[in-house]
Amino acid sequence: MRPRDPLPSLDYAAFARDLDAIRAEAVASIGPGDLAHLQKMERWGRACEAFGYATAWVAPNPVSALAIALGSTARWTIVTHHVTHGGLDRVPGAPARYTSKGFAKGARRLVDWFDWIHPDAWHYEHNVLHHYRTNETADPDLVEQNFAGLEGSSPAVRWAAAGFFALTWKWSYYAPNTWQVLRRAEREKAAGRPVSVDGIANPEPLLEAFDPRTAEGRSFWRACLLPYGITRFVVLPAAFAPLGPWAVFSVWANSVVAEFVANVHSFLVITPNHAGDDIHRFDRKPSDRAEFYVRQVLGSANFSTGGDLRDFFHGFLNYQIEHHLWPDLPPSVYQRIQPKVKAVCARHGVPYVQQPLHQRVRQLWGIMLGSRKMQRSETRSRTERRRDSAEVEASGEVAHGG
Repeated sequence: MRPRDPLPSLDYAAFARDLDAIRAEAVASIGPGDLAHLQKMERWGRACEAFGYATAWVAPNPVSALAIALGSTARWTIVTHHVTHGGLDRVPGAPARYTSKGFAKGARRLVDWFDWIHPDAWHYEHNVLHHYRTNETADPDLVEQNFAGLEGSSPAVRWAAAGFFALTWKWSYYAPNTWQVLRRAEREKAAGRPVSVDGIANPEPLLEAFDPRTAEGRSFWRACLLPYGITRFVVLPAAFAPLGPWAVFSVWANSVVAEFVANVHSFLVITPNHAGDDIHRFDRKPSDRAEFYVRQVLGSANFSTGGDLRDFFHGFLNYQIEHHLWPDLPPSVYQRIQPKVKAVCARHGVPYVQQPLHQRVRQLWGIMLGSRKMQRSETRSRTERRRDSAEVEASGEVAHGG
């Protein structure tokens, strides 16, 4: 049975025009203030991490670990996320390191975004696959699909799997998954084919990336796991050796705890964005921009929004609907346009899901445990909308002629 149309009366073209007007206004408003805002968020994150390491040597303690974790998450979710999408590319005179072509390239990876995840791999997996095939089978981050293999498993098994990935997902899921997508993109290029979504969307078992017996496995260890693991958990603690063995152990212990905390924090502000029984998933790609817009709203959820402090702790991922409509905007612009997008959705009768984080986490947990199911629906393609419009016009002419 074909999935139902969730918005059978929606005028897609009018909805798209209203959203296009918001985007045009948003792009025209981008300026140095948006770069300054992102730099402020970056300073907040770096200050947290600096404070964490400045105090980590004293003893294992939650304050230092939390500060390190918050700084690490902010660098990923606020800075890396928006800069690699090209959010600051339109700011006149923006330094190269705040542009999508200069950020984390080459040696700058050590300074801009040194993590388990390779920046080039993140681009293909997140910026390309996830954003342009949101909640489709080709979306590597579709939680319900990723947990489908546990269908029929006991609640204990599902709880264990959800807990494991929440604590470790940066290195157990994102790093290998993004790396495999990158390698598929490289194989496409080597074969002389243009890199396409369909060409890089074929999933592979994540465990294959960890296999040191294969060339791809060894490259994953060399490019992702070993550089970050050795630096974070060996080199940094060793740098405190002049303060004694206790200081080295304390920094190591706080770094380990911070890693788990950063995993949980990022898991909780990222994975609920597209999961819940009020969120839609789709079986084919959108046909045009209007359908794309409808899909991004139906397939995404916002958290509570407003205010730099609240948004900082959410990693600016609480503007998920606006971000998925237009990924290439600075985080401060999402703050400005969010009420406008919400109003347009209300005017056209398009569901706009926005709830506090804890409510969205409950939705996520229900999806992972199998107690909730996402809505399977099918938006109307451009061809279908033209056909429907022609049928309406024809019926009107018949009625008029009668």
